[in-house]
Amino acid sequence: MTDQQAKPDSSLGPVLVVIPTYNERDNIGKIVKRLHAALPQVHVLVVDDGSPDGTGQLADEMAAADERVHVLHRTEKAGLGAAYIAGFTWGLERDYGVICEMDADGSHAPEQLHRLLDALPGADLVLGSRYVPGGSVVNWPKHREFLSRGGSLYSRIVLGSNVRDMTGGYRAFKANTLRKLNLASVASAGYCFQIDLLWRTLELGFKVIEVPITFQEREYGESKMSGNIVREALVRVTKWGLRRRYTQLRNFFAPKS
Repeated sequence: MTDQQAKPDSSLGPVLVVIPTYNERDNIGKIVKRLHAALPQVHVLVVDDGSPDGTGQLADEMAAADERVHVLHRTEKAGLGAAYIAGFTWGLERDYGVICEMDADGSHAPEQLHRLLDALPGADLVLGSRYVPGGSVVNWPKHREFLSRGGSLYSRIVLGSNVRDMTGGYRAFKANTLRKLNLASVASAGYCFQIDLLWRTLELGFKVIEVPITFQEREYGESKMSGNIVREALVRVTKWGLRRRYTQLRNFFAPKS
């Protein structure tokens, strides 16, 4: 099976790819076209946060022309996490068996989505990983790669995880996994959302698999990364790690029956 032509395991149920957008008019049409060329059966949900550049309008035109494309309009830019939660909820309400995350900017190759779907029958969550053997990053500024690798390493150490790419956003969830993550309580707004959902998945004992992907820097538009996003991740991961250590110590010193 090549990265150009693939067919998802029908036993998993219908597949929905959630793509959050904010000012991605130059990218969204190309990404959806590439995705359907690689995986014609897959449905797409564009979650647009009121993009002033007309992304939402273009998505509506795409949906009107193709029943596999759907659009969810949100009236404000409330962050990546909130957009994904809205998209997950939409998909779960419509009984999709698999719900995936994918960036709109082309950094996640749609032709590689089958790698995640191929591994999903043996897992509850599959991560497209830049940092396992076979994974790579292309044309990424060194400071961005440093932040990503550093964030993953810090999260792994603090949270006691062996997942190599803690911050990656190319993912495939079984719907039943998402249903058990208490999505309504997720407060992470930026890219910390990715660590948040992964940590919840691991804490519940679900099986997580990483498969290699090639991550490529966007060709059009501007990155949404900011200092506030980095700070949010640092604070929240540290808090989760301290809670984990406290629980371990409490259990260690608890009276043995």
